Amino acid sequence: MLLRSMMRSCMPLMRFFLGSNEVVMRRLLALLWCLLPFVAVAQNDFRGRFSRPLSEVISDVARRFDVRIDCRGFQADTVVLRYADFRVRPYSLEQTLDNICQPTDMKWSERKKGVYRIKPYEYHRRTVADGEQLLAWLSSLCANREQWESRREVLRQDVREVMNMEPWLAACVEREPIWGAEHRQNGYRVRNFALETLPGLYVSGSIYEPTKRGREESRSLIIAPSGHWEGGRLRSDHQYFMATLARMGAVVVDYDIFGWGDSELQVGKQAHAAYYGMQVQALWSLVVTDWILESRDDIDPQRVGVTGGSGGATHALLLALLDDRFTAAAPMVHLVSHFDGGCPCESGVAVSLAGGGSCMTELLATLAPRPVLTISDGGDWTRSYPELEYPFLQRVWRFYDSEDKVRNAHFGDEKHDVGESKRKALYEFFGEVFSLNVSEIDESKVEILPDEELRMFSDGVLPEGAIRSAEELESVIENL
Repeated sequence: MLLRSMMRSCMPLMRFFLGSNEVVMRRLLALLWCLLPFVAVAQNDFRGRFSRPLSEVISDVARRFDVRIDCRGFQADTVVLRYADFRVRPYSLEQTLDNICQPTDMKWSERKKGVYRIKPYEYHRRTVADGEQLLAWLSSLCANREQWESRREVLRQDVREVMNMEPWLAACVEREPIWGAEHRQNGYRVRNFALETLPGLYVSGSIYEPTKRGREESRSLIIAPSGHWEGGRLRSDHQYFMATLARMGAVVVDYDIFGWGDSELQVGKQAHAAYYGMQVQALWSLVVTDWILESRDDIDPQRVGVTGGSGGATHALLLALLDDRFTAAAPMVHLVSHFDGGCPCESGVAVSLAGGGSCMTELLATLAPRPVLTISDGGDWTRSYPELEYPFLQRVWRFYDSEDKVRNAHFGDEKHDVGESKRKALYEFFGEVFSLNVSEIDESKVEILPDEELRMFSDGVLPEGAIRSAEELESVIENL
């Protein structure tokens, strides 16, 4: 009975868009019922898949584009639309309506000539053509530095508002680290730590630092959140660039992805996909940065950088957006105009909707005129960077007469990784902007440590009072 009622209520709108073929309309509505479950209460966050009543979405679209959308005879308030705000294309009413009204909630894409793929609507992924139109629209909003700085403030304010980190930070405990093993290597040392953040919730990581005394009293600091590659911060390519930057003279700090590594012992790996994963990850980035800067007197505040690959690039950008102390950034193989990541830890909070519609590339541009290096390749979604995203960034930096401070290292024959050539570009960038010792760029001097040597709780024994399930953590979060 409910299905029949829903189908009857949807008929007028379907007839408006599809004509009078009742059989087609009924089949499409039945498929919609299977693919797009209605929920009783809309939740405009990842937990509810960013759901909103269709009536609200249509009203917002009409106001945004200053048009009238007639829905008489259709009970739009009975339909809940998933990924609602992500369907809006601020530069095109027609594409917005396409996204809202596709009854099957499916999309198609051409993978290569003659090969197509059909899959469910993805709120985090668009086409390169979408990215091109979005960046063109964003460029039209700002013709000069003054206009850009006004928009930049809106973007930063919107990101900080939607992330809403204040209650999380207020709930943090005093930062007394638990120190783990220390490994002295050729020109650097690695020291493991676990830091309690929310009560009972620990973040584990490692500090890589030079053992040779440099010419200056102070060191540069580089925060390096890990990406989604198997092994997280324990993998060899991650260790290579951490250790080499330390040999060059920097203090470099990494930490586990939420639900991975030592964190998996506390909450299980499935918690990584929870609706709160993005905020926990941001919390860990902020707490680790605060702890290092407050507990050490050998860090030069003018040389504080952040880097990361893939999902780690998203976490690096969020950290730089939430904390003004970062003076340089080097995101790798990510942050394009047409892909937000998809994992809840990257797009579970709608930062890409800032400013009425944005993208990771424009959010990265808010760091101008600070030095920024983007690293891209031809084997993943960053293949568009040299012709699409990089020119957009260059235009913003030109507002400050600082185009030389934004760079792109593109490796067209490579794939989605942090391979040797990409790491070399990273070393050269930080070597220049932080005056590091580039003569120490020699990965043969790096010893790759086994996983158990970098984990704090490799024996499975957690500190007293530690959270031991996702349910325990959720009870803490619900009281923030």
